[in-house]
Amino acid sequence: MNAANFSLVDYLIFITYGVVIVGIGLYVSRTRKGHQRNAEDYFLAGKSLPWWTIGASLIAANISAEQFIGMSGSGFAIGLAIASYEWMAALTLIIVGKFFLPIFIEKKLYTIPQFLEQRYSTNLKSILAVFWIALFIFVNLTSVLYLGAKALDTILGNADGSMLIYAVVGLALFAAAYSLWGGLSAVAWTDVIQVALLVIGGLITTFIALDHLAPNGGVAEGFKILYNKVPEKFSMILSKGEVITPNGKDAYFDLPGLAVLIGGMWIANLYYWGFNQYIIQRTLAAKNLRESQRGIAFAAFIKLLIPLIVVIPGLVAFAMNSSPGGLVTGSYVDSTFVTEAGTIDNDRAFPWLISTFIPTGLKGLVLAALAAAIVSSLASMLNSTATIFTMDIYKPYFNRKAGDRQTVAVGRITAAVSLVIACFMAPLLGSIPQAFQFIQEYTGIVSPGILAIFILGLFYKKTTNNAAIWGAMLSIPTALYFKTGSKGWLDNTVLEMFFPNLPWMHQMGLTFLVVVVIIVAISFIENKGKNDSKAIIFKPGLFKTGSRFNISALIICLILAFLYAFFW
Repeated sequence: MNAANFSLVDYLIFITYGVVIVGIGLYVSRTRKGHQRNAEDYFLAGKSLPWWTIGASLIAANISAEQFIGMSGSGFAIGLAIASYEWMAALTLIIVGKFFLPIFIEKKLYTIPQFLEQRYSTNLKSILAVFWIALFIFVNLTSVLYLGAKALDTILGNADGSMLIYAVVGLALFAAAYSLWGGLSAVAWTDVIQVALLVIGGLITTFIALDHLAPNGGVAEGFKILYNKVPEKFSMILSKGEVITPNGKDAYFDLPGLAVLIGGMWIANLYYWGFNQYIIQRTLAAKNLRESQRGIAFAAFIKLLIPLIVVIPGLVAFAMNSSPGGLVTGSYVDSTFVTEAGTIDNDRAFPWLISTFIPTGLKGLVLAALAAAIVSSLASMLNSTATIFTMDIYKPYFNRKAGDRQTVAVGRITAAVSLVIACFMAPLLGSIPQAFQFIQEYTGIVSPGILAIFILGLFYKKTTNNAAIWGAMLSIPTALYFKTGSKGWLDNTVLEMFFPNLPWMHQMGLTFLVVVVIIVAISFIENKGKNDSKAIIFKPGLFKTGSRFNISALIICLILAFLYAFFW
């Protein structure tokens, strides 16, 4: 399938979407408060965001090509179990809103590294600020650009990479067109439209795909047929050997049983939703704490819906391309999924569905939804990269007296340079069989140590700065130790006894525990059991939440209990 399947109406819809988003972004940034007057306007939207904008912006920043392409690909390879990332994220958001946000907002933070400075030291803040900038540019921005461009190459081209470079540049220019000038205001307010569009477009794709599964049509009938055809793909808690991916990998090593509920997935989720600048920045821009908490609860409800949009399409694509025995092979699989090496490219599931089943006239809307997911995430990452560099590197080390005009200008330049670097890096990623799992696994090398530093800094009063620095330095070697066995880097039976082959989610959990022990032990030795001078003192009532937030949290917990009980 290629661009010839797109009608004039499709192109007009897509172009209209682009013009509207850029227009609104520029309008908001220029007229919402006259002109961008200060750094707070540019980096924190003047701390004026209402709850519904915060919730929508959280989802728009989170849902990108990594989900639409990568998670659909994991749905194709693994099944519904991959939805745990979304459903457990809903519960994580409630925890973040209840226990983390009150502290962050009370301290009037611009960036997450600023918390490290207040709780530990400027040195630790600077070390991790540089790390985060590198992570955003070389992992987040690069992977979103690559996966988004790969999807457009499949939908509009011939899935042969001929459009990859053009798609990378086009997506980058689209995101830059409004986010570089408008800052967080432009990003957050356009996100309201982006998230509505990505939900509508995603649901259209899911419903049409399910409808095609049923001989006589019907979404409900299609879902029933899907469940009966691939029942093993609907297991949420996997055991060893239960699900084998099309390329022969045991899915247990991606989602190891109960670890998704009580193990390593908590490391990934708490790090991402609690201490990730481009996510948490929206909540810091709220009018007040109550508005921020309501926004985060709104986002949690949307997270419950996301698997229907990004996982079910992957399941449908698998059902349509597998034999009665559940094998993706031979005449059953569309050639689109087969790489030059003869392996199965799971991440082509969502683009394949769009190209194959979405009718003319709706393709433009669905493509706009996909673009919305990609561009909104790019814009969020650019703004957060600019915020960290400007507030945590440039201002304290290069120009302490920098005024608002200078800091905003540096922020725009930083975002532009970051985007250019990511554009050069994106095509180098090559073919990744399950991009979502790949990104999660290698982010998991660094997330346990950072999470340990933050959690102990928040809730363990004895934690010292030196202990945190040692924890940061030793976390990477610890993570690599646990990864050695699973990667088969050692071809020696004796050595293999000391390097167990563990699922990467277990590796994250163990790395976190080891780093916690290191930090606690060093802190105790250094301060001889006394509280650290920079320990956070909680004011009475700090964690008290409003009735709307409490009711929302209860409903979300009940829905999650039902989902896991039903699909166990």
